[in-house]
Amino acid sequence: MNLSDLAARLGCELRGDGSIEITGVAGMEHAGATEITSLHNPKYAPKVKHTRAAAILVKTFLEDIRPAQLISKNPYLDFARALELFYQPPQPAPGIHPLAYVAPTARIGENASIGPFAVVGENVVIGRDAVLHPHVVIYEGATIGDRFLAHSHASVREHCRVGNRVILQNNVVVGGDGFGFVKRADGTHYKIVQSGVTVIEDDVEIQTLTSIDRATTGETRVKRGAKIDSLVQVGHACVVGEDNIICSQTGLAGSSILEKNVLLAGQVGISGHLTIHDNAVIYAQSGIGGDVEAGAVMSGSPAFEAREWLRAITAFPKLPVLLRTMRQLEKRVAELEAGAVKHSHA
Repeated sequence: MNLSDLAARLGCELRGDGSIEITGVAGMEHAGATEITSLHNPKYAPKVKHTRAAAILVKTFLEDIRPAQLISKNPYLDFARALELFYQPPQPAPGIHPLAYVAPTARIGENASIGPFAVVGENVVIGRDAVLHPHVVIYEGATIGDRFLAHSHASVREHCRVGNRVILQNNVVVGGDGFGFVKRADGTHYKIVQSGVTVIEDDVEIQTLTSIDRATTGETRVKRGAKIDSLVQVGHACVVGEDNIICSQTGLAGSSILEKNVLLAGQVGISGHLTIHDNAVIYAQSGIGGDVEAGAVMSGSPAFEAREWLRAITAFPKLPVLLRTMRQLEKRVAELEAGAVKHSHA
């Protein structure tokens, strides 16, 4: 594809030679003479002069650089769109593989592809254009919408509901038992039946090795457009709000409620039975033990306002020196007070 065609497909303004043949997309440091790259973070601007890329996606025109430029309102978005033009993951052919098992009562929509050793249980409903890779398991009574994509070893447990255009990466578990036990008088634990379900709404992606537990009663719900990273635990009866981003190694204890556009960075811990309101941002390795107001930016464990946390963490290494200075001052004050008392008695 030549560069002028690519610019037209992306809706970008071209500055430079439109006849250049573009064969792919790459990062700025690795792009070759027939590839396009992107400057979507200003801190990487010094690297532009050293890139070998044929062209670069930028937000504003840059003077005195060699590559042709595609002026974009959102270079990172157009970088992603360009990737789709040059690379599409393999698409398995429609049909049910002879080594798959589909229960007689299951209803599978048109154009589905079900790979070897996949299992679809009794009374399951799956919509159009679904792809189940090998070893995917859909338990009895689950309901799944159109264009569902499940990679190997993903599981949707009994009676759970999944919307349209949902992607489950490898080893995701939707609707595993919530962690519920009651201690008996003798100290042993009695398991509480997890009778609720997990509901995944439209346009959700859940990445590898993540678990979304079913509720004890009622439901656990992941709302439209949420994106959940690998190695995340969502406990029973939680609500993950619309367009949330939850990064790797985060854990939500039961009955946590996240409203719209919440961002949880990596290794955040949520203690449960609390609400994080719209547009809140929680920095990495924070511990949340109470409600978080809308638009707040929190950090630390226990978490508090991020700007205050930055001041506090800057002061933390200085505490030994401050403590030593304080003790010296206390000693000096005590000596002065003792001298003053002795002088008054004289």
